[in-house]
Amino acid sequence: MTEGKLWGGRFTEAPDRAAWELGRSVHFDERLWPYDIAGSRAHADELLRLELLTLEDHAAISGALDVIQGEFEAGTFAFQADDEDLHGALERRLVTLCGEAGGRLRAGRSRNDQICNDLRLYLRDAIALVTDAVRELQASLADKAEEVLDWLAPGYTHLQRAQPVTAGHHLMAHAWGLQRDLGRLEDAARRMDTSVLGSGALAGVTLGLDPARYASALGFDRAAENSMDAVADRDFAVEFLAAAAMLGVHLSRLGEEIVLWSSTEFGWVRVGDAFSTGSSIMPQKRNPDIAELVRGKSGRLVGSLVSLLVTLKGLPLTYNRDLQEDKEPVFDAVDTLALALPAMSGMVRSMTFDREVLRSSAHGGFSLATDLAEALVQAGVVFREAHERVGAFVSECERRGLELDEVKRKNLLATFPELEDAPLDLLRPDAAVTRRNATLGPAPDALRAQLAGLRELINLGS
Repeated sequence: MTEGKLWGGRFTEAPDRAAWELGRSVHFDERLWPYDIAGSRAHADELLRLELLTLEDHAAISGALDVIQGEFEAGTFAFQADDEDLHGALERRLVTLCGEAGGRLRAGRSRNDQICNDLRLYLRDAIALVTDAVRELQASLADKAEEVLDWLAPGYTHLQRAQPVTAGHHLMAHAWGLQRDLGRLEDAARRMDTSVLGSGALAGVTLGLDPARYASALGFDRAAENSMDAVADRDFAVEFLAAAAMLGVHLSRLGEEIVLWSSTEFGWVRVGDAFSTGSSIMPQKRNPDIAELVRGKSGRLVGSLVSLLVTLKGLPLTYNRDLQEDKEPVFDAVDTLALALPAMSGMVRSMTFDREVLRSSAHGGFSLATDLAEALVQAGVVFREAHERVGAFVSECERRGLELDEVKRKNLLATFPELEDAPLDLLRPDAAVTRRNATLGPAPDALRAQLAGLRELINLGS
């Protein structure tokens, strides 16, 4: 037989070295140790309740688990070359510490339900940390938006100047996208809040284990309804990775805008020294590398999602060893976000906007053409006609080298006599922003309400 393996009794020949290394997972599932120990404690309690452990055995196991936990916390737990996975390493150490009692703990449990439960517990904690970091980034954006709340800036479509907004409004757009990311993460956390212990390999066990007791002991909201689904399910990991990928896309889009804004061509913002780097050959360079690195990390997050989806798509029920590939994408996504979110938050706080450059950029480009058309609509002109007339007027202004706000009022009224009663500041960008005072618009008062609403959500979630 192959001694020391959780599955060795059936076999007379040791695994091939390459096959062994292919299947070995202890080098990455090591980080699940707190959850495997917690599950072992809950399982020992169940076996004691069923009188499958004596009080002496239970005490010995509990004491050994305390020792093992202390070794992990101190970084002194010694893995061995023949440890296949975390579960095997823990059992090996447990038996070393408390002898036969340690071997009794395996009754009624399988690596299939253990690892699924461990990963759920891990993700529950990881999502809490990620959501805290998202809220910190939201707070950074909100604080910066409040600094530049009423600073004029151009808004873009197709990367062409479209209509005037404010720098504060632009920053808050990113903060609201992150709010949806929080919703996806929290929704995933609610759905994965299910204990699967007691499922065994796939069909439950005959020992009388109570799944609800495991759920209660480990702080889960509920127990799984179906043992086959329980050990085969990785939807919860996919949902986390989908939320992480979408969050990565939002971080990437913010990073892209910071790259643009800090370029010489835009000149809107200066990123702080602590979040900038130079060039190995060009002494003058000041690069927004943190924004670029975060933008690049989004590819890893999307890739992790695709990796697990492809792994799952052809698997029959129930457990298949392919499912060992579920953990590394999850761990990589958690680690990536743990780096990217604080870096982005700090970079946002470090940014200094140039108000004059923003203001001058908000002028020109005929960005108030829509305001002109809507003023005609208010004067009774059908919008289709207004759109065509204003479009022709813009073409004429272009031919003459004039911006809309450079057209004299008498010439404007000669083309649009319906605007006799229109406000004198109709074609001023600052007035145009103030007129957009609906709750979702860039007007300063509307933006203050947005800020208050977002801060309330951040505080509620903290």
